[in-house]
Amino acid sequence: MNESMEENGMEQEAEIPVGPKTALISIVGRPSAGKSTFLNTASGEKISIVSSIPQTTRNAIRGIVNTSLGQLVFVDTPGLHLSEKKMNLKLTQIASENITDSDAILYIIDTTRDHGEEEELIANLVRPHVSKLVVAMNKIEDSHSDVEAARTFISNFLPELPEDRIIGMSAKTDQNVNDVLKALYGLAEEGPHLYPEEFYTDQEVEFRIAEIIREQAINRLQQEVPHAIYVSIEDMKMEKPTLLSVRAFICVERESQKGIVIGKGASLIKEIRIESMKECRKIFPYRVSLDLRVKVDKDWRQKDKVLNKILH
Repeated sequence: MNESMEENGMEQEAEIPVGPKTALISIVGRPSAGKSTFLNTASGEKISIVSSIPQTTRNAIRGIVNTSLGQLVFVDTPGLHLSEKKMNLKLTQIASENITDSDAILYIIDTTRDHGEEEELIANLVRPHVSKLVVAMNKIEDSHSDVEAARTFISNFLPELPEDRIIGMSAKTDQNVNDVLKALYGLAEEGPHLYPEEFYTDQEVEFRIAEIIREQAINRLQQEVPHAIYVSIEDMKMEKPTLLSVRAFICVERESQKGIVIGKGASLIKEIRIESMKECRKIFPYRVSLDLRVKVDKDWRQKDKVLNKILH
């Protein structure tokens, strides 16, 4: 990311102060459109977990980009799709609230998929805010990408959107990501920055560890299980400056799912634990010792108390 920023003339040299512009930006799109990948690429750090499983992102996750042009604070909202389930309605509410409160909106469209009712839902959601909207047509590196179909959809549903705010992009390969950032800076106004320059996220340590564990779990589980889990951090203690001790549970809805997560001879839960600690080591300046177990929280996706705790 940093190399391509230099090529596009957006480098931040030590003697140049960060610019005066600041904006809070909501990222919206269908599940698996590439919102989390964009956030990680733009931030230059791992902010949001990435999986082939749709609707991996459940919370409004903040990533921060500082350049010589200013500070952009991104909120990666949950992927939106049509469903009347309580959890999905809550996710849609989170996204809608962030769209209203943001200074700008980045709408990411997956150019490898057909644009049906779900895409129309999002287009209608952002249409009243077209004055602060940028559209990124993502996955242009994919052989199945159909950019023209995406452009046709945009022109039909967002006819008032200026052409220079519709950009083909590959978040995966970092192609034209800086063009998207420039378009967003164009919508940003002058104002005090929300975070110090060295920040790239405002996520709490507990949340980041829980998300790392969930990522390692869902990428190893059968198709029907990932949405049925959440991670609860029960205890965290700094044993010494170089060691954080964490006790956590992967919570499932059914007794039958517990055995799937644990695996034969506890092989899967052990693998999730070890890989989670490795990922934590890449992020934190100290080692994380993880005591990881599995427990059943029957029908948790129907419980407001649990949803309000893990979705925000």
